[in-house]
Amino acid sequence: MVSDVRILGTGQLIELQRKLRAAGNENLRANMQRRVRRAAEPLRDDLQQTIRALPIRSEGRKAGKRGGPSPTTRPLRATIAGAIRISVRNTSGDAGARVWVDKSQLPPDLKNMPDTINSGRIRHPVFGNRRRWATQTASPPWWNSTVRKHTPRMQREVARVLDDVRRQLE
Repeated sequence: MVSDVRILGTGQLIELQRKLRAAGNENLRANMQRRVRRAAEPLRDDLQQTIRALPIRSEGRKAGKRGGPSPTTRPLRATIAGAIRISVRNTSGDAGARVWVDKSQLPPDLKNMPDTINSGRIRHPVFGNRRRWATQTASPPWWNSTVRKHTPRMQREVARVLDDVRRQLE
């Protein structure tokens, strides 16, 4: 299941934000947010590249069946890749970096498609005909495996940012 990814150390981040506000050092706070965002950017870029290159296979046409061009010119994988976002929040209980698929950026009929592709099995009507269905497969799980690969690096980077800011405050 595609979900958002959060790199947290919420207690440390919230405590550090309070100290930054008390110190009144806006440059230091902005620098911390920028560095946390930079820690998450390689994950976002890799997720976008992975979905763009993800092979989606079908059984192919059966003998004697008709086919034709796609009724839509909308590129599925590029649309999903364009909806992957990063946000950095350091002021609430959800402090940290968050990488997620912004479903508001997807067309209404594709809102569940990131989860569906991540499951590995895509069933859909053939050219909108609800009496004929096709099944396509994707290499699951594109989201989970990519996130798992990047998590240790992101955690190390955020810990280094927190240590640097803590040192500058003292």
